[in-house]
Amino acid sequence: MGNKSQDLKDNQYRRSFGVHLTSRKIFIKCIFPEIQIKLWNYTWIDLYAGEGDLILPVLESISPDNRIQFFKDHIYLYDIQPEMVQKCIIKAENYGIPSGIAKNNIQSRNNLESFPNFLNNSRFPLFHITNPPYLYLGYIRKHRETQKYLKFFKGKNDGYQDLYQIAMINDLRNDIKNLIYIIPSNFLFGSSISNKFRLDFLKHYKINKVVIFETQIFEHTGTNICIGFFQRKDNPKSEDLEFKGIKIKKQNKIVEKNYILKPEFKYRAGSEFEEFLKEYRVKNPLNIKYYLLKKEVMKHKGVNKIDAIDANMYQNNEYYKVILQINDKLKKKICSNILYVRTVDTGSYNGRAGLGIISEDFNVKGIYVSGNTYRTHPIQIFIEPPISHSDQILLKIYFNYVMEVFREKLDSEFLTTYKYSNAEYTRKYLGLTQVRKLIETFPIFKIDVENKKNLRELIESKNDQGLFKLLKKLKNS
Repeated sequence: MGNKSQDLKDNQYRRSFGVHLTSRKIFIKCIFPEIQIKLWNYTWIDLYAGEGDLILPVLESISPDNRIQFFKDHIYLYDIQPEMVQKCIIKAENYGIPSGIAKNNIQSRNNLESFPNFLNNSRFPLFHITNPPYLYLGYIRKHRETQKYLKFFKGKNDGYQDLYQIAMINDLRNDIKNLIYIIPSNFLFGSSISNKFRLDFLKHYKINKVVIFETQIFEHTGTNICIGFFQRKDNPKSEDLEFKGIKIKKQNKIVEKNYILKPEFKYRAGSEFEEFLKEYRVKNPLNIKYYLLKKEVMKHKGVNKIDAIDANMYQNNEYYKVILQINDKLKKKICSNILYVRTVDTGSYNGRAGLGIISEDFNVKGIYVSGNTYRTHPIQIFIEPPISHSDQILLKIYFNYVMEVFREKLDSEFLTTYKYSNAEYTRKYLGLTQVRKLIETFPIFKIDVENKKNLRELIESKNDQGLFKLLKKLKNS
């Protein structure tokens, strides 16, 4: 019991600082090869240094005769936590750096609060390598111990969503030319959490390379991370960014690919999916609404009894079943809309994010929301104007097939990584805006019986090129 209590305290402490310490192995394997021939050209700084493992190991490649002078001229480390500063100092001393010199260049400081401008007097250009604190704004607002960080998201930082974004925008404003940041992968793949920040930041920086991890790196968090290698542009410019990406997957499988981030799509990786949604949106799309809310059920009380699951009541690996007593109008609305969206992969291939049929998966007619709405719960979809059950089934087949086409084509990068798990594949999150936009490509009002048959056959034969050709033909007809 004592160990559990201590683990909880340690976790709360880590979360209060947004701290996840970097493995020295990450530095040696992924970062050092990129900088080893530049060591004497820069002043190497880490403003959120933790135990110093992103800078101090460079001393191993400096001869003992030159280490002290190199350290004095080329290394500055800071951390807000005095105990981390002390650990850095001890590590520097273990490399032969005298205590006084180590203490001069390794200090405690809150660099989210303000940038250490005195570093600009360094003899060499600054090169910032860091694993900054990550803590997203939603979490910060909800927990008393982290609400002290709310001040960082006001004024000129209004609209940013995570502490790591505050750290990076501080470097931008202080004209740091070269950055290597270990940050959440949502920097590349996130939508609302990263759109504004990417547009602001990538106007000023190009990306030379990114290493993306789909394996767990930090012991105490499920956050997927990447290492971004950034270089300041000579002049700010909104332009396409091309760079090499190295993805480290499970079982240490390595995949290399070239990325193109486009400002038109807010520099989000996997934008080919967004391009498809834009190009194939039909002129008169289906309109959809989400959630069967308690207030709607209360407003339409009646004598009809409808079986539903309560999305807010999940016990023993299943949703609690309820009986709704409603009038004819709401009964018709519920029974005529048979689809729901699963926004989060369960971790098995049968539970991929996409559309499903409520009666098949839950053996009820509706999905009731008795409390707050959550994007990660199963969500009933209501379609206007109404379409037949058979057309809804065709929509489901179409929707899920297009999802799988782009999962294969883009390695699921158009989706947001949900969180690290031991599932057989990396779990992903499907945004409700993406659901709406994909449904808006379904050409239900342009498609006759013959083309419905063609659509099914193209999907069953996994002929995505033929499907896209049919969609274009129907859109232009």
